[in-house]
Amino acid sequence: MALWQAHHIKARIERARPGLSVGIKTIQTQGDKILDTPLAMVGGKGLFVKEIEKELIDGAIHLAVHSMKDVPTQLPEELEISVIGEREDPRDALLAPSGADDFAKLPKNARVGTSSLRRQAQLMALRPDVSIIPLRGNVGTRIRKMTDEKLDAILLAAAGLIRMEQSDLITAYLDTETFIPAVAQGALGIETRREDKATYEIIKFLNHDITAQAVAAERAFLARLEGGCQVPIAGHATIADGRLTLAGLVGAVDGSVIFKDKITGRAEDGAALGVTLAEKLLSMGGGKVLEEVYGAR
Repeated sequence: MALWQAHHIKARIERARPGLSVGIKTIQTQGDKILDTPLAMVGGKGLFVKEIEKELIDGAIHLAVHSMKDVPTQLPEELEISVIGEREDPRDALLAPSGADDFAKLPKNARVGTSSLRRQAQLMALRPDVSIIPLRGNVGTRIRKMTDEKLDAILLAAAGLIRMEQSDLITAYLDTETFIPAVAQGALGIETRREDKATYEIIKFLNHDITAQAVAAERAFLARLEGGCQVPIAGHATIADGRLTLAGLVGAVDGSVIFKDKITGRAEDGAALGVTLAEKLLSMGGGKVLEEVYGAR
């Protein structure tokens, strides 16, 4: 997936700048190396970006392409997310060998693969009988494990399946109203050195303003909750006619408690709306839930 994303951005830059050659440098991160442990148990933030950011700070690369859902809300002071590309489908996807297009159609005590605590919390709130089977690896590996381990279903980001041209395997797209995606799911971000204005001038055409505003609201929400992509937090913003609506969720890992709400305001006030919604969920009891999750690590 990371290579697809890098080559996608390379191709777009080279089309826009004929004669400019963009090189790809593959960097293995801690998140890439640790494949036998659920992300939530690995702990820490930036599992998929730290090594890349070091190369960027050292000047070994000019830019880094990230899945924004993997990027911590606090960046090294030398760096910035200078561009947010247009978002792919932000929804989660259900893949079921039986063809089930709804959680209700999965068998009793179904075995469902995911390593996302966010997905686990929301699924178990809807189907407390299911067994969660930890699932790591790239898209192909996870799909293979679904067959090899005879799972009843797996949950993946629709964006990844679409980008890897495997959306035909999706048996249901999960509605964002009832199954809130991860913060910034489906969005690509380009990270650069703050001082490198020349690189920014080359890539700024890739920025998608609507997506950038939505992601800013979602990341402000996440930052106020002091969360990362390995905790049961969900946040998704949409923008229409200059108005931004942000839905957010904090849930217990086992789905026994879910705190969920939404807020609407001016799109340009997205970051403030994100903070306000986070504080509301914290006051509802989300803070206690997150303390228990962090304390269990």
